[in-house]
Amino acid sequence: MAEKVKEGDLVYFEYDGWIKNPAGHEELFDTTSEELAKEHELYDEKRTYGEVPTVVGKERLMKGMDEALTGVDVGKEQEVIIPPEKGMGERDPKLVELFPIREFHRQEIDPKPGMEVHIRDRNGFVSAVTAGRVRVDFNNPLAGKTLLYKFKVKKKVKGAKAKVLAIIEMDYGGGAGEFKVKVEKGNADIVLPEVCKYDEKWFVSKYKVISDLRDLAGLKSIRFVEEYTKKEKGEAETA
Repeated sequence: MAEKVKEGDLVYFEYDGWIKNPAGHEELFDTTSEELAKEHELYDEKRTYGEVPTVVGKERLMKGMDEALTGVDVGKEQEVIIPPEKGMGERDPKLVELFPIREFHRQEIDPKPGMEVHIRDRNGFVSAVTAGRVRVDFNNPLAGKTLLYKFKVKKKVKGAKAKVLAIIEMDYGGGAGEFKVKVEKGNADIVLPEVCKYDEKWFVSKYKVISDLRDLAGLKSIRFVEEYTKKEKGEAETA
């Protein structure tokens, strides 16, 4: 009998996200498949492709996706259609604003429709440029869209060390394999990779990692270790 996914499980899953347009055309907007990303000209060389970790039923994903993961069989291909109210919500007309084009020119930006912009401390995208004015839409690009997800839960994460690494990857990002982890009797020692010594993203993510390690991995004590190794003569010392 296939293993079922239940609320609170830490899992690795893969997915392809499509926008369902009214005419029936489907447009890929996100995927964990490098091959599919390249095929649809969505490939991002800075991204690591492949299955990703999440915790099910804890609002880490959009509501429709969270619900779809609960109760599925591990290893089975699945599909779910997600309406806007369970996705990124409906579009709000109040979040579409006009700005003088000179505000963009002061930033040496030549605005074009579809361009992502940061203006007045907000992120949006240009929806139109007309007669010295620029219309900027601050809605999420997926707001008001019906979505189709094709997905598969690859595995449940089991074992304390595996959970620690999955949580680090989920909360901090790729490169979890560079962390050295030792878990004994509910206590974890985690040796940080070199990048964490100066990465602002780690400083922000660390407290979320700690919270999830306690809640999802059941750890009582967590210790992060920074190593500084003295090199032999002629070698640069690790900072």
